Amino acid sequence: MIDRRTLLAAGTAAAMSPALPAWAQGGGATNPPFHHIAVGSLRATVVNDGAATRPDATQGFVVNAEPAQVASAFRAAGQAGNALENPYNVTLVRTPAGLVALDVGTGATPALMTNMRAAGLDPAEVVLIAHTHFHGDHIGGLISSDGSAAFPNARIMVPEGEWRFWMDAGEESRATPARRPGFANARRRFAPYQGKITPFAPGAQVAPGISAAASHGHSPGHVSFLVADGGAQLLVIGDAITTPSLFMANPEWYPVFDMDPTMAVATRRRLLDQLATDRIPVVGYHFPMPATGRVERAGTGYRLIAG
Repeated sequence: MIDRRTLLAAGTAAAMSPALPAWAQGGGATNPPFHHIAVGSLRATVVNDGAATRPDATQGFVVNAEPAQVASAFRAAGQAGNALENPYNVTLVRTPAGLVALDVGTGATPALMTNMRAAGLDPAEVVLIAHTHFHGDHIGGLISSDGSAAFPNARIMVPEGEWRFWMDAGEESRATPARRPGFANARRRFAPYQGKITPFAPGAQVAPGISAAASHGHSPGHVSFLVADGGAQLLVIGDAITTPSLFMANPEWYPVFDMDPTMAVATRRRLLDQLATDRIPVVGYHFPMPATGRVERAGTGYRLIAG
């Protein structure tokens, strides 16, 4: 377990900002707002936490592609215009041990709580929250507007590499100005759960039927979660792969938010090959709802067959 001293040693609490880029703080509705997936005897539910729009994703979003290439990728996917609709999709799994949340959304709007209830899920039922990583749109929902725990009955499990990085004052001092607020934001979001936080290593089982798989690169300790029961499987990939029209079709591209681009691209290629070869259904945090489907090879890249 991790205590309050560990949480607060790296500095004081952050301001109320969820440490998201201005364009990413939207809360637009996305339909359908939830989607149930059977995984053997387990039931996963993907719940939307709203969406934001980046007005022109050809500018500054894909670091190693020219604007014309990004625009061409959108056209190839049948999209008109260059705006990027960026949904936030939280996966919850009903397990024998109770309801488990894999990330908790932005916390910027009531959308997650509203859509959970619409899906028949009571936020008070959440007994465990397991995180893929600590970027603001994945941990913002840990606290309510008054700073209290939004899921007071939940224990928290965190990737050990992710915790080590974001709680390190040395890493914070070396971070770029754009990235530095994320350190204080992480401390603030986890503070109400003092004494209830447990780190885990890749490969660990975080709950019955849910195990962690290393998928580093987007962030230092990023993990994905394999939900499995019998022969049924579902891979919840967090941000290891985002925006299928861009980063499945062109797995060598990387977005500005990938913290270690070389590792992120290698991880993305490995996951896409595995998903296409083994035909494992996938859930993407930033995929268009229903945010799930199967990956298949398409030319030199891949594509998502939603459903």
